[in-house]
Amino acid sequence: MDTTETLSRTEAGTWASWFHALGDPTRVLILHQLATSDRPLTVGEITDRLDVGQSTISHHLAKLADVRFVLAEQQGTSSLWRMNQECLSCFPSAVDVVMGRIPNEFTEALEQSR
Repeated sequence: MDTTETLSRTEAGTWASWFHALGDPTRVLILHQLATSDRPLTVGEITDRLDVGQSTISHHLAKLADVRFVLAEQQGTSSLWRMNQECLSCFPSAVDVVMGRIPNEFTEALEQSR
């Protein structure tokens, strides 16, 4: 990366929101449940797997959905939650972008994929 390139405030905000979304252990556990499941899960199923109330799970899913780590599909009156593989596959590179190890074009490509 050219040392004259800088991370824009908008790009920094995107990455900060991703790191913030992972800053809660319950959210990490939710992602783990979705990642290790062979199918999308309902809020009730996630609640059954974790020692957390349903309203708390719903709150955390909303936070994860805000940054598109998870996606919901309506099935009747229920929502089925799954991981957004496209978004999460980019996450390991986020640290490299923030630390200036790879070009900002990565961020531009990510924005186009949304």
